[in-house]
Amino acid sequence: KGKEIALTNREFELLFLAKHPGLVFSRDRLFERVWGLDAEGDTATVMVHINRIREKIEPDPAKPIYIETVWGAGYRFKE
Repeated sequence: KGKEIALTNREFELLFLAKHPGLVFSRDRLFERVWGLDAEGDTATVMVHINRIREKIEPDPAKPIYIETVWGAGYRFKE
């Protein structure tokens, strides 16, 4: 909507989802892509970062219209 928002580097990197609308990426795949194959940590951090992005870009983060959770599979950017 023409408003600039501040994102952390990780949040910005996760928005590569927008380049692939409709494709579902698992938390494992997102973690590997953004944090790297050798990164230590938990894929739950992906969920935390997705939620932070939603707080910044969604009109109602509880009912996201941009980044959709595909239960049991991962996340996708809506087409």
